[in-house]
Amino acid sequence: MAKFTRDMLLKRPFVDRKHYPYGFARSGDFSISESKALTQYGSLIAALVDGELGPDNDVDQGYLESALGHRTPQSVEEKAWLKYQSRINRPKAASIYGSKKAAVDDDDDDIRDDDDIEIEIDSP
Repeated sequence: MAKFTRDMLLKRPFVDRKHYPYGFARSGDFSISESKALTQYGSLIAALVDGELGPDNDVDQGYLESALGHRTPQSVEEKAWLKYQSRINRPKAASIYGSKKAAVDDDDDDIRDDDDIEIEIDSP
């Protein structure tokens, strides 16, 4: 038996607190219609893609096929989902100044003269 039903997923708003902590509408990445579509249909599409729910009708099958890249997105929900996926999977911008201090390797700077060291031990 499925863990969720289609109706349960449509009633649950989709949120991504990791990538969009202030919501889709406030991010500037999505239009108003796209943010509404993601909020309303995102949980359903995510469950379809993850395999937690099987497609019940042609609309669900269309969501799944467009999300997997088998066909071009046709509805606002499908376009918004693909835009969301491209935004969260984009490469991270790097700073020209770097994000961490450079690791200093002290072993290369040391001069080693281990071969020239003589140790004399007095025996009793």
